[in-house]
Amino acid sequence: MRAVIQRVSKASVSIGKKNIASIGKGLTVFVGIEESDTREDVEWLSNKIVQLRIFNDNNGIMNLSVLETGGEIIVVSQFTLHAKTKKGNRPSYIKAASPEKAIPVYDEFISRLSELLLKPVRTGEFGAMMLVEIHNDGPVTIIIDTKNKE
Repeated sequence: MRAVIQRVSKASVSIGKKNIASIGKGLTVFVGIEESDTREDVEWLSNKIVQLRIFNDNNGIMNLSVLETGGEIIVVSQFTLHAKTKKGNRPSYIKAASPEKAIPVYDEFISRLSELLLKPVRTGEFGAMMLVEIHNDGPVTIIIDTKNKE
């Protein structure tokens, strides 16, 4: 699983002209799922995201997690995170999971994040063409890949 995490002051997802999800202060998580992802990837990534200390404490130091600040999370599926661009100019998405594989992993990821966050996680719609509005706070953007745990 590959995730791009952005600390936001607010974020929303719309399909067409309809707003389907929005949050205030918290995290926007773009997540890409590949064929080889497992329950262990879901567990590791969910824990990492909820515990990631990227919110400022009273001294202005990034020392608090989204859980500690009472923040929210919005998750957006994004298979393009697995784009391969080595050859040519048209990205290849060969490593991105098929919807049959990805949807159950995506649903499990959302469920696990909600359990850890102790509140519902907002989401976009898997596979839909979405308009994502993000007010990146900082800016703070973190990239995490469960296959490359740096």
